[in-house]
Amino acid sequence: MTVLGWIVLGLLAGAIAKLLLPGRDPGGVIITALIGVAGSFVGGWLSAHLLHRSISRHFFDLPTWGAAIGGALVLLIAYRLLFGNSSR
Repeated sequence: MTVLGWIVLGLLAGAIAKLLLPGRDPGGVIITALIGVAGSFVGGWLSAHLLHRSISRHFFDLPTWGAAIGGALVLLIAYRLLFGNSSR
């Protein structure tokens, strides 16, 4: 998958992570989208290096999506813990 594919996957993974973790984020929609893109790269890297699962070259590969969404969730939770949740 190309870098553009990872960016698109990251945007979608960020949206899915936001649906799974509702509430107001300190940075808004743009920061959440960037966290999703970064999370897809982090999730893919962790999947490849720590779990020894090679990254698929296909966009519609379920484990690749799981890694991207998982990475986005981890980064979104870390972001909320570091910068606070404005709904408190």
